[in-house]
Amino acid sequence: MSSLEHRQLAPEILDGLAADDPRALAARRDLRRINALMFQARIMASLLQKFVPGSPRRILEIGAGDGSFMLTLARRMAGHWPGVELVMLDRVDLMTAQLRGDFAGLGWTVEGVAADVFDWARKNEGTRFDAITVNLFLHHFDDAELVRLFSLMAPKAPLLLATEPLRAKFALAATRLLPAIGANDVTRNDAAQSVRAGFRGSELSGLWLAANGKPVEERRAGLFSHIFVGASAGHVL
Repeated sequence: MSSLEHRQLAPEILDGLAADDPRALAARRDLRRINALMFQARIMASLLQKFVPGSPRRILEIGAGDGSFMLTLARRMAGHWPGVELVMLDRVDLMTAQLRGDFAGLGWTVEGVAADVFDWARKNEGTRFDAITVNLFLHHFDDAELVRLFSLMAPKAPLLLATEPLRAKFALAATRLLPAIGANDVTRNDAAQSVRAGFRGSELSGLWLAANGKPVEERRAGLFSHIFVGASAGHVL
């Protein structure tokens, strides 16, 4: 049996480092480059254009990190979607004045929220959005935690759209090339672990169904990415 047949979760080094740790700062720089190499923003933009009708007013991003992924995405989408109100949720506050200014320059407003995603979801039960986006975040959770997360998130928006690591041999092998882009030890370790904890097939669809949602689309995208789109129970596409 392949070592990638089933998801393998283990703590990632970056999650245990202080926000201002030099190794963490370097790893986040590496992650911005990895997102670009994986075409994550382009993939997410295509999903949003395909599935989110009209011009959404409010978007929630969970696992927002330093905000660079969403800024790249906003630069792609702002011409079609003016005046979006963006809530960026992460357990660590990495929001900067520069980032707020960059979003403002695109006509988007941004609110950074530092909280545990489960705690925030329970305390903001009535909060609603037009869409929820997730990038390289769901793979941090085991299946039971994902069902719980999906159960909390599905009522908050008609759609959840995710771009995650693809669990595949080629993707794992590619992580060994990261020294070529100057990636540090944190990134080299965490990238391989992300692939082992990533997704394939219809795994996320099954978990979304278990949370009483309606899977819409799940597939690999490109060489390294796995995408998932789930609708809330009452949403009609």
